[in-house]
Amino acid sequence: MAKVIIFGVLDTAELAHYYLEHDSEHEVVAFSVNREYIQEESFRGLPLVAFEDVETIFPPSDYSFFAPMTGRNMNRNREAIYNQVKAKGYQFISYISSHATILDRNNVVGENCFILEDNTIQPFTTVGNNVVMWSGNHIGHHGQIKDHVFFTSHVVMSGHCVIESYSFFGVNSTIRDYMTIAQGTLVGMASAVTKDTEEWGIYIGNPAKKVPGKKSFEAY
Repeated sequence: MAKVIIFGVLDTAELAHYYLEHDSEHEVVAFSVNREYIQEESFRGLPLVAFEDVETIFPPSDYSFFAPMTGRNMNRNREAIYNQVKAKGYQFISYISSHATILDRNNVVGENCFILEDNTIQPFTTVGNNVVMWSGNHIGHHGQIKDHVFFTSHVVMSGHCVIESYSFFGVNSTIRDYMTIAQGTLVGMASAVTKDTEEWGIYIGNPAKKVPGKKSFEAY
C-alpha cells in the first residue's frame, strides 16, 4: 500500500480519487496543483497543496504520486507534469481496475498508468509509462504501446501493433493488425487505420485517411 498524492482538481483527478479509494490498496492523502490554480485549501475533503511546495510537506521518501491527466496537447501536458514529479524524486503508482482483464499485471504495465474497467490486454503486449486507457478497450496480443498514449473507449487495437508515444485514439476507433502508429498520431472517432501512419498526423474515416496540411497538436 502506498500513500498517494493526486495531481489535479478537475474531473480526471476526482475520478482517480474515487477509483483508488474504492478499488485499490492505496490511500489518497492529498491533491496538488500549481499554486496559481489553487482557490481552496482542500479538495474532496483532503488537503490541496501547491505543487511547488509539495515535497516539503509530503516528502518523496514517504509518499507516491499519481497524475492521471487528460490527453490535451497530444499528451504532452501530462508528460510535462510526469517529468516534473519525477524530478522531485517521487515514485508513481499505476491504477489498474480490478475489472480489467490482464493476465500479468505486474510485468506488462508501466508507471502512472490509468487503466479503467473492462479493458482487455492480451498476452505478450506491453504498456509503457503514463498511459491512459478509458473503459472498454481491446488491446491485442504481441503489441507494444510506448509512453504518453491515450486510448478513449471501445478502441480495438489488433495484434502485433506498435503504438508510438503521444498517440491518441478516439472512441470506437480501430487499428488493423501489424500496424505501426507513428509518434503523435491522432485517430478520430470511429476511424479504421489500415496502413501505417505518419508522425503527428490526423487520421479520420473508414478506411482512415490523413488530414492534409494539419498537425495533430494543432487540433488537440
